[in-house]
Amino acid sequence: MIYLKTDEEIELMRAANLLVGRTLAEVAKIIAPGVSTLQLDKRAEEFIRDNGATPAFLGYNGFPGSLCTSVNDHVVHGIPSSKVVLKDGDIVSVDCGTKLAGFTGDSAYTFAVGEVAPETLALLRTTKESLYIGIEHAVAGKRVGDIGAAVQQYCEARGYHIVRELEGHGIGKNMHEEPGVPNFGRRGTGPELRSGMCICIEPMVNMGSKNVIFDRDGWTVRTKTGKPSAHFEHCIAIRDGKADILSSFDFIKEVLVDREF
Repeated sequence: MIYLKTDEEIELMRAANLLVGRTLAEVAKIIAPGVSTLQLDKRAEEFIRDNGATPAFLGYNGFPGSLCTSVNDHVVHGIPSSKVVLKDGDIVSVDCGTKLAGFTGDSAYTFAVGEVAPETLALLRTTKESLYIGIEHAVAGKRVGDIGAAVQQYCEARGYHIVRELEGHGIGKNMHEEPGVPNFGRRGTGPELRSGMCICIEPMVNMGSKNVIFDRDGWTVRTKTGKPSAHFEHCIAIRDGKADILSSFDFIKEVLVDREF
Protein backbone atom coordinates (compact mmCIF):
# COMPACT_ATOMS: atom_id res chain seq x y z
CA MET A 1 0.00 0.00 0.00
CA ILE A 2 1.21 3.49 -0.86
CA TYR A 3 0.86 6.01 1.95
CA LEU A 4 0.28 9.67 1.08
CA LYS A 5 1.81 12.16 3.50
CA THR A 6 0.23 15.35 4.78
CA ASP A 7 2.05 18.66 4.41
CA GLU A 8 2.93 18.48 8.12
CA GLU A 9 4.41 15.01 7.72
CA ILE A 10 6.40 16.08 4.68
CA GLU A 11 7.97 18.89 6.71
CA LEU A 12 9.00 16.35 9.36
CA MET A 13 10.52 14.27 6.58
CA ARG A 14 12.32 17.34 5.28
CA ALA A 15 13.93 17.86 8.69
CA ALA A 16 15.11 14.24 8.78
CA ASN A 17 16.49 14.50 5.26
CA LEU A 18 18.27 17.81 5.83
CA LEU A 19 19.99 16.17 8.78
CA VAL A 20 21.17 13.44 6.41
CA GLY A 21 22.62 16.14 4.14
CA ARG A 22 24.42 17.75 7.06
CA THR A 23 25.73 14.35 8.16
CA LEU A 24 27.10 13.61 4.70
CA ALA A 25 28.84 16.99 4.82
CA GLU A 26 30.42 16.10 8.16
CA VAL A 27 31.67 12.86 6.64
CA ALA A 28 32.98 14.77 3.60
CA LYS A 29 35.22 16.81 5.92
CA ILE A 30 37.30 13.75 6.80
CA ILE A 31 37.27 11.80 3.51
CA ALA A 32 40.92 11.51 2.51
CA PRO A 33 43.58 8.91 1.77
CA GLY A 34 44.44 6.95 4.93
CA VAL A 35 40.98 7.26 6.52
CA SER A 36 39.03 4.05 7.13
CA THR A 37 35.36 3.64 6.34
CA LEU A 38 34.80 2.80 10.02
CA GLN A 39 36.07 6.28 10.89
CA LEU A 40 33.48 7.74 8.53
CA ASP A 41 30.80 5.66 10.20
CA LYS A 42 31.75 6.74 13.71
CA ARG A 43 31.73 10.42 12.72
CA ALA A 44 28.27 10.02 11.18
CA GLU A 45 26.75 8.21 14.16
CA GLU A 46 28.10 10.78 16.61
CA PHE A 47 26.77 13.68 14.53
CA ILE A 48 23.33 12.12 14.05
CA ARG A 49 22.91 11.42 17.78
CA ASP A 50 24.21 14.85 18.75
CA ASN A 51 21.38 16.29 16.66
CA GLY A 52 18.64 14.38 18.44
CA ALA A 53 18.14 11.63 15.87
CA THR A 54 19.10 7.98 15.52
CA PRO A 55 20.91 6.29 12.62
CA ALA A 56 18.21 4.65 10.51
CA PHE A 57 20.56 2.04 9.04
CA LEU A 58 22.11 0.80 12.28
CA GLY A 59 20.52 -2.57 13.08
CA TYR A 60 18.12 -2.37 10.11
CA ASN A 61 17.62 -6.01 9.16
CA GLY A 62 20.82 -6.62 11.09
CA PHE A 63 23.02 -4.10 9.25
CA PRO A 64 26.01 -3.31 11.52
CA GLY A 65 26.74 0.30 10.53
CA SER A 66 25.24 3.78 10.55
CA LEU A 67 26.44 4.31 6.97
CA CYS A 68 26.76 2.18 3.88
CA THR A 69 30.27 2.85 2.57
CA SER A 70 30.89 1.36 -0.87
CA VAL A 71 34.34 1.79 -2.37
CA ASN A 72 35.20 1.64 -6.10
CA ASP A 73 33.55 -1.50 -7.56
CA HIS A 74 31.22 -1.87 -4.59
CA VAL A 75 27.80 -0.66 -5.75
CA VAL A 76 25.92 -0.32 -2.45
CA HIS A 77 25.62 -1.65 1.12
CA GLY A 78 29.33 -1.73 1.88
CA ILE A 79 29.91 -2.41 5.59
CA PRO A 80 32.13 0.16 7.36
CA SER A 81 35.38 -1.43 8.48
CA SER A 82 38.72 -0.49 9.99
CA LYS A 83 40.26 -2.74 7.34
CA VAL A 84 38.90 -0.70 4.44
CA VAL A 85 41.23 2.30 4.20
CA LEU A 86 40.68 4.90 1.50
CA LYS A 87 43.45 5.45 -1.03
CA ASP A 88 44.24 8.24 -3.45
CA GLY A 89 42.17 7.70 -6.59
CA ASP A 90 39.34 5.81 -4.87
CA ILE A 91 35.69 6.71 -4.98
CA VAL A 92 33.38 6.01 -2.05
CA SER A 93 29.60 6.01 -2.09
CA VAL A 94 28.25 7.07 1.30
CA ASP A 95 24.60 6.25 1.93
CA CYS A 96 23.09 7.65 5.12
CA GLY A 97 19.73 7.44 6.89
CA THR A 98 18.30 9.18 9.94
CA LYS A 99 15.24 8.69 12.09
CA LEU A 100 13.90 11.96 13.50
CA ALA A 101 10.49 12.63 15.09
CA GLY A 102 9.20 9.32 13.74
CA PHE A 103 10.15 9.89 10.09
CA THR A 104 13.07 8.72 7.97
CA GLY A 105 15.63 10.59 5.89
CA ASP A 106 17.74 8.85 3.23
CA SER A 107 20.30 10.19 0.78
CA ALA A 108 23.59 9.14 -0.82
CA TYR A 109 26.58 10.78 -2.49
CA THR A 110 29.67 9.36 -4.18
CA PHE A 111 32.88 11.16 -3.21
CA ALA A 112 36.24 11.30 -4.94
CA VAL A 113 39.25 10.53 -2.77
CA GLY A 114 42.28 12.60 -3.82
CA GLU A 115 43.06 12.60 -7.53
CA VAL A 116 40.58 10.38 -9.37
CA ALA A 117 40.89 9.20 -12.98
CA PRO A 118 39.01 11.40 -15.48
CA GLU A 119 36.95 8.45 -16.77
CA THR A 120 35.79 7.70 -13.22
CA LEU A 121 34.86 11.34 -12.63
CA ALA A 122 32.82 11.17 -15.84
CA LEU A 123 30.89 8.22 -14.37
CA LEU A 124 30.17 10.21 -11.21
CA ARG A 125 29.10 13.22 -13.24
CA THR A 126 26.69 11.23 -15.41
CA THR A 127 25.20 9.38 -12.45
CA LYS A 128 24.59 12.58 -10.52
CA GLU A 129 23.09 14.27 -13.58
CA SER A 130 20.82 11.28 -14.19
CA LEU A 131 19.41 11.65 -10.68
CA TYR A 132 18.18 15.13 -11.52
CA ILE A 133 16.90 13.94 -14.90
CA GLY A 134 14.81 11.38 -13.04
CA ILE A 135 13.61 13.97 -10.55
CA GLU A 136 12.21 16.08 -13.39
CA HIS A 137 9.67 13.29 -13.94
CA ALA A 138 8.75 12.90 -10.24
CA VAL A 139 5.55 14.92 -10.45
CA ALA A 140 1.88 14.15 -9.93
CA GLY A 141 0.25 12.51 -12.94
CA LYS A 142 3.43 10.82 -14.19
CA ARG A 143 4.25 7.17 -13.51
CA VAL A 144 7.14 5.42 -11.82
CA GLY A 145 8.26 4.05 -15.19
CA ASP A 146 8.77 7.60 -16.46
CA ILE A 147 11.48 8.13 -13.84
CA GLY A 148 13.31 4.90 -14.59
CA ALA A 149 13.10 5.35 -18.34
CA ALA A 150 14.60 8.84 -18.11
CA VAL A 151 17.51 7.68 -15.92
CA GLN A 152 18.18 4.66 -18.11
CA GLN A 153 18.13 6.59 -21.37
CA TYR A 154 20.46 9.28 -20.05
CA CYS A 155 23.06 6.85 -18.68
CA GLU A 156 22.99 4.29 -21.48
CA ALA A 157 23.33 7.01 -24.13
CA ARG A 158 26.68 7.81 -22.48
CA GLY A 159 27.89 4.21 -22.43
CA TYR A 160 27.08 3.30 -18.83
CA HIS A 161 24.99 0.50 -17.36
CA ILE A 162 22.03 0.50 -14.96
CA VAL A 163 21.99 -2.05 -12.14
CA ARG A 164 18.77 -4.07 -12.42
CA GLU A 165 18.68 -5.90 -9.09
CA LEU A 166 18.46 -2.75 -6.94
CA GLU A 167 16.08 0.19 -6.97
CA GLY A 168 14.79 3.26 -5.19
CA HIS A 169 11.78 3.08 -2.92
CA GLY A 170 8.95 4.76 -1.13
CA ILE A 171 9.81 6.22 2.28
CA GLY A 172 8.08 7.68 5.31
CA LYS A 173 7.84 6.38 8.84
CA ASN A 174 9.53 3.28 7.45
CA MET A 175 12.78 3.17 5.52
CA HIS A 176 11.31 1.15 2.68
CA GLU A 177 7.71 1.62 1.60
CA GLU A 178 5.87 1.12 -1.66
CA PRO A 179 6.37 1.80 -4.49
CA GLY A 180 9.68 0.45 -5.73
CA VAL A 181 11.43 2.96 -8.01
CA PRO A 182 13.65 1.19 -10.59
CA ASN A 183 16.30 3.10 -12.54
CA PHE A 184 15.14 1.55 -15.80
CA GLY A 185 11.80 0.88 -17.44
CA ARG A 186 9.22 2.08 -19.92
CA ARG A 187 7.47 5.42 -19.93
CA GLY A 188 3.82 5.36 -18.98
CA THR A 189 4.11 2.19 -16.89
CA GLY A 190 4.10 1.50 -13.15
CA PRO A 191 2.16 3.12 -10.31
CA GLU A 192 0.84 6.61 -10.89
CA LEU A 193 2.62 9.35 -8.96
CA ARG A 194 0.26 11.25 -6.65
CA SER A 195 0.75 14.39 -4.62
CA GLY A 196 1.85 13.43 -1.12
CA MET A 197 3.84 10.36 -2.15
CA CYS A 198 7.43 10.35 -0.92
CA ILE A 199 10.07 8.36 -2.77
CA CYS A 200 13.82 7.94 -2.97
CA ILE A 201 15.35 8.08 -6.43
CA GLU A 202 18.84 6.55 -6.45
CA PRO A 203 20.63 5.74 -9.70
CA MET A 204 23.24 2.99 -9.30
CA VAL A 205 25.35 3.09 -12.44
CA ASN A 206 28.26 0.90 -13.52
CA MET A 207 31.14 1.04 -15.93
CA GLY A 208 31.70 -2.18 -17.86
CA SER A 209 28.37 -3.97 -17.50
CA LYS A 210 25.13 -3.98 -15.53
CA ASN A 211 25.92 -7.29 -13.83
CA VAL A 212 26.56 -7.44 -10.09
CA ILE A 213 27.63 -9.96 -7.45
CA PHE A 214 26.17 -10.26 -3.94
CA ASP A 215 28.98 -10.94 -1.47
CA ARG A 216 28.90 -13.61 1.21
CA ASP A 217 28.63 -11.00 3.97
CA GLY A 218 24.96 -10.75 3.00
CA TRP A 219 25.15 -7.03 2.24
CA THR A 220 27.86 -5.83 -0.12
CA VAL A 221 26.95 -5.65 -3.81
CA ARG A 222 29.79 -5.20 -6.30
CA THR A 223 30.21 -5.05 -10.04
CA LYS A 224 30.94 -8.34 -11.78
CA THR A 225 33.62 -6.71 -13.95
CA GLY A 226 35.46 -5.11 -11.04
CA LYS A 227 34.99 -1.69 -12.63
CA PRO A 228 33.71 1.33 -10.67
CA SER A 229 30.10 2.05 -9.78
CA ALA A 230 28.52 5.34 -8.66
CA HIS A 231 25.45 6.03 -6.54
CA PHE A 232 23.57 9.26 -5.82
CA GLU A 233 20.23 9.53 -4.01
CA HIS A 234 17.65 12.16 -3.13
CA CYS A 235 14.40 11.90 -1.20
CA ILE A 236 11.48 13.48 -3.06
CA ALA A 237 7.94 14.55 -2.19
CA ILE A 238 5.63 14.31 -5.19
CA ARG A 239 3.81 17.57 -5.92
CA ASP A 240 1.82 19.05 -8.78
CA GLY A 241 4.06 20.59 -11.43
CA LYS A 242 7.49 20.16 -9.82
CA ALA A 243 9.18 17.68 -7.49
CA ASP A 244 9.96 18.82 -3.96
CA ILE A 245 13.50 17.63 -3.08
CA LEU A 246 13.54 17.01 0.68
CA SER A 247 17.23 16.08 0.95
CA SER A 248 20.10 18.36 -0.03
CA PHE A 249 23.65 18.26 -1.40
CA ASP A 250 24.17 21.95 -0.57
CA PHE A 251 25.95 21.21 2.72
CA ILE A 252 28.33 18.89 0.86
CA LYS A 253 29.08 21.61 -1.71
CA GLU A 254 30.09 23.95 1.11
CA VAL A 255 32.69 21.41 2.25
CA LEU A 256 33.99 20.46 -1.18
CA VAL A 257 34.40 24.14 -2.13
CA ASP A 258 36.14 24.07 -5.54
CA ARG A 259 36.00 20.29 -5.97
CA GLU A 260 33.20 18.76 -8.02
CA PHE A 261 32.97 15.59 -5.94
